[in-house]
Amino acid sequence: MVDYNKAFEGAVAAVRAEGRYRVFADLERMRGRFPSALYYGGHDQTGAGETAKAPREITVWCSNDYLGMGQHEAVVGAMKAAADRVGAGAGGTRNIAGTTHFHVQLERALADLHGKEAALLFTSGYVSNEATLSTISRILPDCVILSDELNHASMIQGIRDGRSIKRIWRHNDLEHLEALLQEFPAERPKVIAFESVYSMDGDIAPLKEICDLAEKYNAFTYLDEVHAVGLYGQRGGGVSERDGVAHRIDIIEGTLGKAFGVMGGYITANAAIIDAIRSYASGFIFTTALSPVLVAGALASVETLKQSNHLREQHQERAARLKALLAEEGFPVMPSVSHIVPVKVGDPVQCKRVTDYLLEEHNIYVQPINYPTVPKGTERLRLTPTPLHTDDHMATLLGALDDAWTVLKLKRAA
Repeated sequence: MVDYNKAFEGAVAAVRAEGRYRVFADLERMRGRFPSALYYGGHDQTGAGETAKAPREITVWCSNDYLGMGQHEAVVGAMKAAADRVGAGAGGTRNIAGTTHFHVQLERALADLHGKEAALLFTSGYVSNEATLSTISRILPDCVILSDELNHASMIQGIRDGRSIKRIWRHNDLEHLEALLQEFPAERPKVIAFESVYSMDGDIAPLKEICDLAEKYNAFTYLDEVHAVGLYGQRGGGVSERDGVAHRIDIIEGTLGKAFGVMGGYITANAAIIDAIRSYASGFIFTTALSPVLVAGALASVETLKQSNHLREQHQERAARLKALLAEEGFPVMPSVSHIVPVKVGDPVQCKRVTDYLLEEHNIYVQPINYPTVPKGTERLRLTPTPLHTDDHMATLLGALDDAWTVLKLKRAA
């Protein structure tokens, strides 16, 4: 007889043995007080084992709500107004009663943000990548997809599902990318899939040079800007806007759940591409549309950030200051040219111990980043300062890190 439960228990035990078991932090964000939140104690994946302790206030240092827009007055106000106006849900898929006027307005705003003819909303950034990349492979016969080796799991899954020939190029290595492009004739469809900001290391792709190669070898370009939209460019169009190459990229994909502070994903491109993805992508066709309440909030966030370059400037200043402070104090902060501030621990068990210690002893919340999110031996803390993290927040964080590094005997920078 097959003991099904034992198989699942064994799978979880294996993750625990490797030090990779993840415990969800039971948080309640405090509107108007970000980065503060209430912490209700940890629990396991099943929701069992919740503590009976009273909630306590903590400081969040790992949120992807990079600008605090999830609590912005304009965003929250738009969501309240939408709920009062149209109710909670969309009522169906986009094809069956689920396309509200809010969806149409947001797609127009996103197309405008990236200088494209059209846009298409999805329920998440993961879904937008998976659905679009798999659909591209079906539309372009005999397609070859060239994928950066550090692309997000959603891109990898979309490429797998499309079942095209795949070539992986070394991270940001233009010579290797060109060598792979040279393997295929000009008339064969080729898609270069890459990101702008790589969220674990904080480095940025050479967009202009990739576009040069795409034009030289007649390749199609697909750019994931999820960790850059809202944060780079004069209007928040991402690194492609900042570097002046958005018009050279065929599809720009983004998220509404990070810098824009709400939920959802999207792609932007010319009208023919968007119409084709809309017509063929099962991950779009058969999914209930985003709630118009969420869409209204995202629309308010996008339009607000188009006019709020000062927030982007403050964000970059905060990230640069934290990196400098960490380096001055001898912490192993990893090189990063973006807003991501990674601090290397190098061991999954120790990484979990340090984050537990920070939470329990100092009321500081940061998640351990372990394999498979990052390669083994590069386990780290991933700090994400926002414009709302003050100098006092940073001083408290550095003191807590110093204590944790001392108590747990962690390595300092060389």
